[in-house]
Formats: sequence, C-alpha cells, structure tokens
Amino acid sequence: MSMSHTHTHDHPHVHEHAGPGDHPSRKLLFAFVLTTLMMAAEVVGGALSGSLALLADAGHMMVDALALLLALVGAWMATRPADARRSYGYGRMEVLVGFVNALSQFVLVGWIIYEAITRLLHPGEILSGTMLVVAVIGLLVNLLVLRMLHGHAHDNVNLAGASLHVLGDLLGSVAAVLAALAIRWFGWLWADPVLSLLVSLLILNSAWRLLRLSAHILLEGVPDGMDSAAVEASLRGVDPSVRDVHHLHVWQLASGSRMATLHAELHEHADGAQALRAIKRMLLEDFGIQHVTVQIDPGECLDQARDCAGHGHP
Repeated sequence: MSMSHTHTHDHPHVHEHAGPGDHPSRKLLFAFVLTTLMMAAEVVGGALSGSLALLADAGHMMVDALALLLALVGAWMATRPADARRSYGYGRMEVLVGFVNALSQFVLVGWIIYEAITRLLHPGEILSGTMLVVAVIGLLVNLLVLRMLHGHAHDNVNLAGASLHVLGDLLGSVAAVLAALAIRWFGWLWADPVLSLLVSLLILNSAWRLLRLSAHILLEGVPDGMDSAAVEASLRGVDPSVRDVHHLHVWQLASGSRMATLHAELHEHADGAQALRAIKRMLLEDFGIQHVTVQIDPGECLDQARDCAGHGHP
C-alpha cells in the first residue's frame, strides 16, 4: 500500500499482557506451577496404578499447563524490543508455539484412543486406591487454581482463558475420581478406558480451539468477535472531516494485539490532524485496536488502479 501521503502510526505494543511482576502474572505463574506439579503426579500415579484415566487427565493438564506458560511467555516476549530483523518484536512466537502445541495434542489423543481400545479388549489390573488418591488430589488442586483465577478473570484476557482451561482440567479430574470409585466399589475395569475416552474429547476440544485460533492469527484474520464492516461504518461517522474510509484491514499480531491500516478520504480544507486523532481514539476506545496506520487521501485515492476502493482488497 502506498504511504506517500500523510499518515500516522503508533509504536507497536505487541501485547496487552501484563508484565511478569504484576499480580495477574503472579497468579498465572502460580497456576502454571501447580498444574505442572499435578500433571507430573498424575503421570507417576497413572504409571504406578495402571490407570489410563489418570494418564489421559495428565495429558489434558499438559495442554493447559502449556496454555498458562504461553500467557507468561507472551508477557515476557512483549517486553523484548523490536529490532532491525523483527520490526514488530517477538509477540507472534506465542502463536507459533500454540500452533505446534495444538498439533501435538492430536497425536496424544490418538495414543489415548488406541490404549483405551486395547484395554477394553484386554483389561489389566488397576490399583484403584492409588488411582483414587491421586485423582482426588488433582481435583482439589484444580478447584484451588480455578478459585484463584476466577476472581480476576472478568478483567484479564489471560486469566479468563486460563480459567476455561482449568475448568476442563476439573472435569477430567472428576472423570478420574469416578473411574477409581467404579473400579474400587464395583470392579468395573472398563470404566477406566471409557472415561479416558471422555477425557480425550476434552483434550481434542481444547486442541481444536487452540489450532483454530493460532491458524486464524497466522493467516491475519479479523480478530474474533470483531465485525470489520461495523468498524468501517463507525469510521465513516467518526468526524465531520472524514468523507469516506476504504482499504481497511484489521488483524492481530498475537492474541490481544489488534492492529489496523486504512485509507481516509477527507473533505476539502479539512483538518487532517483532527481526523487522525478522532480515528485513532475511536478505534482504541471502541474496538481495542492499539496500533493504527492511516493514509490520508486528500482527493481521489492514488491506488484506484489496484482496486483500492474495495474493502479488504490488497
């Protein structure tokens, strides 16, 4: 896009994530440590007791521990300055890691399904007592983490997302407890692989959502919940000096880092600085778009030959 006319942009703040030293990030760090320790305990407990349900729940907790870690990494990466090779900084690293993480979970689900079918056909001994103790501890840890995160989830994107992940962990722990009780009280060995399959569905759901989100960001898609047509309509009425808006692109560099570029046609003798201030203020306050680049077209758009006037065209 030609930028030969008056334009402005703010400095790219890669993330809105809070810094590692503030309160929300400490909560995320504590939740990550607890979740990781519980995941390790479930791996050991699953191996000792022979419970696939515990191993499956550990796999689900691994998904969520990585999600918590990504939030922390995003906060840390956002503090790294841009350089000559990466003018936007390193915020997209979170998206790349998330994409690879999501793909790896499909492999994990495949293994759980294979093991569950094998154990349904050839049941093995399960130490229900060990399984029950580990599952109950996991349930209590997930309740603690959920309570800790939920109080601030309404005003923090990272904490809100983490709360959803931990809620899935909680359901996985409930499934493991139920499987242990069914084996201990009724001798139903099939309960372990069956409930493992249910937990694998939780993993699949989380992995699919993460894959879709990361792929959408990598493809420069419009942020979820945002209507680009509504943004364009709002821009046309943002200030009397603005005659028309076109060539609008809205995307996100990483989760929570919204960006936009656009062409603004002004009325004759209009105050360009006033129009720019109005555009940037409205996009930030109404749509949470922090990084905005505006090309002012004082007359006919110079990019008409490249079909500039059509919304979304390159």
